Amino acid sequence: MSQYEKDMTGYVKDYTTHLRTAVEIGKSAEFNVPEKEYHNIVVTGLGGSGIGGTIVSQLVQDQLKVPMLVNNDYKLPAYVGKNSLVIVSSYSGNTEETLSAMDIAMERGAEIACITAGGKVLARANEKGYNYIKIPTGIPPRGSFGLNSPQVLYVLHKYGFIDGTFEKELLDAATSLDNNSSAIQEEAKGIAKGIHGTVPIIYSDAAYQGVSIRLRQQINENAKMLCWHHVFPEMNHNELVGWAGGDERFSVIMMRTEGDHIRTQMRMNLSKAIFKQHTEKVFEIYAKGDTVIERSYYLIHVGDWISVILADIVGADAIEVDVIDYLKGELAKS
Repeated sequence: MSQYEKDMTGYVKDYTTHLRTAVEIGKSAEFNVPEKEYHNIVVTGLGGSGIGGTIVSQLVQDQLKVPMLVNNDYKLPAYVGKNSLVIVSSYSGNTEETLSAMDIAMERGAEIACITAGGKVLARANEKGYNYIKIPTGIPPRGSFGLNSPQVLYVLHKYGFIDGTFEKELLDAATSLDNNSSAIQEEAKGIAKGIHGTVPIIYSDAAYQGVSIRLRQQINENAKMLCWHHVFPEMNHNELVGWAGGDERFSVIMMRTEGDHIRTQMRMNLSKAIFKQHTEKVFEIYAKGDTVIERSYYLIHVGDWISVILADIVGADAIEVDVIDYLKGELAKS
């Protein structure tokens, strides 16, 4: 029996509602921001809590004047210190690796801001007086992406790293997704049927690597399938040669936007022809939207639908992650 009120399809349907709710939550969060010079930003988090940081780091790369790292580990880089902003992202608030990294950030005197639904992260934030944004509980972390990821943008905004234009773009994305809901589900259904029985390989422009990772994670967890991702132009320097061993066991999903570098678009077109020499199952998703935020959240939503439809096709329970629960249980013994 699931601990959640809905199945994963229900949470995918809630995506645009979550985006709008996220805006209200982020706007209302009150921060006490110290006047200091920041040399770097680190988002530390894993899984469904960490991917938002990865995607946001790419969304804001043209605005940030300091480097932003996404950390998915127990440790933090040596340069993290008093002039660092560390954004701690853990939906449960109890992620082992994230708490370890948070300990290090606290020891080094970094500025800490938290995004969580509760647990030890929230308790520490209250105890130490850290800035935090609390999001609703009772949702699988990967199902809360629409609630979680915008808060990374809000933290960056409240600390003065980015302007507030993202807010309208998030709301525009939600409106566009609602307007295209039926078409998105139909597109996702066609791709899910097409990649069924194969090992999917996901490709995108390097600027959308986080979006590719999100789709890989969703297929892993929701459909209980192995797959991998790579990005252009890097894959043209290694993995493209590996396609000499490609065949119909593999399928390809190419995530594309009109903002992709013109030379990358050429590379994608040429590579697509090479893929088709080895497998007929090559699919393209063209993002809709006028901004990077709109395009990213569009691709993410199509990908989420692909994963839950694929789960239904293969007969997998998209909600359950029993093997992760087992692993956590074993780790808790030592």
